[in-house]
Amino acid sequence: MSHSSLAPHPSSDPSLDAATPPRGTYQVRTFGCQMNVHDSERLTGMLEESGYVAAPAGADARRGEVDVIVFNTCAVRENAAKKLYGTLGSLRPGKDANPGMQIAVGGCLAQKDRDAIVESAPWVDVVFGTHNLGSLPVLLDRSRHNAEAQVEILESLEVFPSTLPTRRESSYAAWVSISVGCNNTCTFCIVPSLRGKEKDRRPGEVLAEVRDVVESGAIEVTLLGQNVNSYGVEFGDHGAFAKLLRACGEVDGLERVRFTSPHPAMFTDDVIDAMAETPNVMPQLHMPLQSGSDEVLRRMKRSYRSKKFLGILERVRDRIPEAAITTDIIVGFPGETEEEFQRTLEVVEASRFSSAFTFQYSIRPGTPAATMEGQLPKEVVQERFERLTALQDRITYEENLALEGRTVEILVAEGEGTRDARTDRLSGRSRDHRLVHFSLPEGLSESDRPRPGDLVTARVTHAAPHYLIADSALERAGAGSSAEDLFSVRRTRSGDAWEAGALGLETGGSCGTGGGAAPSGPITLGMPSLRLR
Repeated sequence: MSHSSLAPHPSSDPSLDAATPPRGTYQVRTFGCQMNVHDSERLTGMLEESGYVAAPAGADARRGEVDVIVFNTCAVRENAAKKLYGTLGSLRPGKDANPGMQIAVGGCLAQKDRDAIVESAPWVDVVFGTHNLGSLPVLLDRSRHNAEAQVEILESLEVFPSTLPTRRESSYAAWVSISVGCNNTCTFCIVPSLRGKEKDRRPGEVLAEVRDVVESGAIEVTLLGQNVNSYGVEFGDHGAFAKLLRACGEVDGLERVRFTSPHPAMFTDDVIDAMAETPNVMPQLHMPLQSGSDEVLRRMKRSYRSKKFLGILERVRDRIPEAAITTDIIVGFPGETEEEFQRTLEVVEASRFSSAFTFQYSIRPGTPAATMEGQLPKEVVQERFERLTALQDRITYEENLALEGRTVEILVAEGEGTRDARTDRLSGRSRDHRLVHFSLPEGLSESDRPRPGDLVTARVTHAAPHYLIADSALERAGAGSSAEDLFSVRRTRSGDAWEAGALGLETGGSCGTGGGAAPSGPITLGMPSLRLR
């Protein structure tokens, strides 16, 4: 899954008043996975705690209208470097227009390229890695004072990111990191070399942060790690992740729990049991397949085979029949034959994924796969990719069609639907994380409209290939039914928090999702005892 966004934020630090002028304006641009999005929440929180305020939504760094611009980069995709360096080049005129503007580059690509970034773009002021997010404000100050670029890349974790100040991207849904790094050696993946060996947080620290974000208004939490199933190995408890899921079920006010990403080789039945028996753990699972061919999996050093993978899905659906299962698949891995690709198509057909993130293999320097024999021509990879996506699109549509007529609970979201203004619908995510666009009853007063963070119950009236439509609010109740059977709203603490932000009663911003100055969660620290008020 990838994410690329420009994320300006409204000013939020209550200590920044007329007597304390801000140090400057900032933007954070995020590329990559959920871990990067979550890291950007930390970077934004540190900037705001250090006295910076968000640049206005229309500010253009290319014209020097921003004082600090931070890039949180990804190195997984082939075009990541091209995209970054192209963007840095476009900022050179802005630097000329505003010599005081500072440009910082962090994340996985910074960890990988290091000094090469400043060599290629001498107008960059700060380069920092995945292990020292907390150094950003100091490096900005040092660069300004010394009038030279600062490059600081650590080889191991300096401080667990969850202890850093955080500007949450949402008032109603929060990421909570349970680990960083990865101990796997997948031959296509550069992440372990950039984020290091897995480091686990203690369960008490994780649960403290979960309670903290719930207290701040969130009703949905996603537990985040490169491999959540190996959580606990570092401190000697192989059942720690299942225990953590059950413990989340005991957090008052927490209504939805998700997690990403597990690894099929380590996915155990105690986790399935915890999912099935903990009511607030959602019936949704992201289970990366990568390939349906056992030979390709072997070359990838993925320590499971297709039979085991399909067995996991069977057991999950036996315990959680309504579970929506998503996946990741790589097409065109070195040496992949047509027969091996056919195995992938067969496993996809059998798996009935609700959706899939499909990728064309691309060489990542520094990975074992980059030097493997049998690198496939682009046109072969493209043709297979198109066949795979066509198959998965059909399955996704068929799975969505099966939900027509079913009543779903929707967590109202902000900015999910690009056509909402035109269609007069709102959007949100069902319990199984499907995107749902829904209509409101005619004549509904403004005060009764659901807010982001509120929960809506509606009936699916139409399935589309990539989303559901729930227009039941526009129907008339029949005999033996009521209007509430067609549409109802439950106002939540999260909706209250969002509304407070919209009215300026609670501070907030939007990080990693784009869309300008949208209200969201407050700045917090990982440990509740250190929360900023």
